Amino acid sequence: MLLPFYNDKCIEAGLDEAGRGCLAGPVVAAAVVLPNGYDNAMLNDSKQLDKLSRHELAEIIKAEASAFAIGICSQTEIDEINILWASVKAMHKAVTLLEVKPEHLLVDGNRFKPYFGIPHTCVIKGDAKYQSIAAASILAKTYRDDLMEKYAERYPQYGWEQNAGYPTPKHRAAIKEFGITDLHRKTFRLLKD
Repeated sequence: MLLPFYNDKCIEAGLDEAGRGCLAGPVVAAAVVLPNGYDNAMLNDSKQLDKLSRHELAEIIKAEASAFAIGICSQTEIDEINILWASVKAMHKAVTLLEVKPEHLLVDGNRFKPYFGIPHTCVIKGDAKYQSIAAASILAKTYRDDLMEKYAERYPQYGWEQNAGYPTPKHRAAIKEFGITDLHRKTFRLLKD
């Protein structure tokens, strides 16, 4: 059972991202504010859920959250500022888009840059500990997976509809055979030696 909040005395937003370890596509972050007293026993780290469950939960979260938003940093931004800071920048973009202003940010992971004076707490493996971070992980992953499926229609040889841009053997073999696309992260190690 995930914890409902870290700080119950304020409006808290959970933050998480998807796509850090990918070779192609953007990094996508989500920010989610859940209502006071919210409890959904199905919430879990998105990586622990199957695709159907993630999509079902994403719709529930969108319907029941006090606020949610998605922030994206492109592969070009990732190449310019590195994946860690692009992930943080995507989280900042998501917070900026929230319709409810949070008073505390609950961030998955161990690194974050302060966001305009809003206090934050980093929680390693927070998506398996707090409902708001788990909700953010689900929204970020489903959004990004759907995006990569659309990109796969343009570039079918890389198998993005299945691997979402992660470094699977099929993806690496396609890079070796067909080269890279405009969606690949050029600063990443795209091929194994």
